[in-house]
Amino acid sequence: MSKSPITCHVLDASTGKPAEGVFIRLQILEVSQNSGPDIFHPLAKGWTNADGRCLDLLPPTGSEEAKKEDTDLKAGQTYKIVFKTKEYFERTNRQSFYPWVEVPRNLIQISFVINNPGEHYHIPLLISPHSFTTYRGS
Repeated sequence: MSKSPITCHVLDASTGKPAEGVFIRLQILEVSQNSGPDIFHPLAKGWTNADGRCLDLLPPTGSEEAKKEDTDLKAGQTYKIVFKTKEYFERTNRQSFYPWVEVPRNLIQISFVINNPGEHYHIPLLISPHSFTTYRGS
């Protein structure tokens, strides 16, 4: 595979166009071993391009860069992808009815478990000022 093992695509359903310039952060879950809090740690970040896609969140699986940065996906591991949509809507002079999907931040968070690290995981996100939806893409 010559691209990131996790990619995403953000489309603005209200305009029918790609959502360019959405900031994305990928995080990995650290589960507490002693009844402390479970914590998500930053793993990667990126921005959607003019086509609304982020294809370079992580280095390609098995690459020297992935090995050096320890970013190869792990089976059974939980990851979270965060889309900061408020700034996108502000740049397009629109208010979002749901400025906080998760209080207190203006973002959408999606958590998922990697079952097969050898597969490609594509996460499309459809947004509008009044709703959002996502699914596992191909």
